[in-house]
Amino acid sequence: MSTDDVLAELARTRGPALVGYAHLLTGDRAAAEDLVQEAFVRVFSRRRTGPVERWEPYVRRVVLSAFLDEHRRNARRRDREHLVPVATTAHDPSEHVHADVDIERALAALPRRERACVVLRFHDDLTVPEIAATLGLAPGSVKRYLHDAAARLAPILGPDALGEPEDLTTTTTPDRGGRR
Repeated sequence: MSTDDVLAELARTRGPALVGYAHLLTGDRAAAEDLVQEAFVRVFSRRRTGPVERWEPYVRRVVLSAFLDEHRRNARRRDREHLVPVATTAHDPSEHVHADVDIERALAALPRRERACVVLRFHDDLTVPEIAATLGLAPGSVKRYLHDAAARLAPILGPDALGEPEDLTTTTTPDRGGRR
């Protein structure tokens, strides 16, 4: 298979799943599509051959890296700009919204590192050590990000939305038939 064939097959068969993964990170469909397109460009700008299954995990890693890189760029930009604080309204817990919208809004409220840890923990079903290795962080940092994310998500999704606090920070995944 040529590079073009591998790219076309990956985009056709796994493109929607990759966009869904990126959407969990970005909270925006258009941004997710852009992120996946950027990942495809980064991965397939060099000659790639072999089975499609070989390249999907690599593209996922590039999606995550590109997502975090954008955050770093924005943080540096914010450090140089003078911003006027904008008042925000607090979420009204009595407001009823569909679960998908709640989750999107909740993830959007998280800083990027916390969001990445939550997505890797609950979407990719990774353990704390696996998340730490993926993001290049210490396991203690991952636990802190997950703990802080749980505190931020509780007012939006409810106190038990992510399970018990120890479920977030244990080194094994919650019992959902996943690996330990």
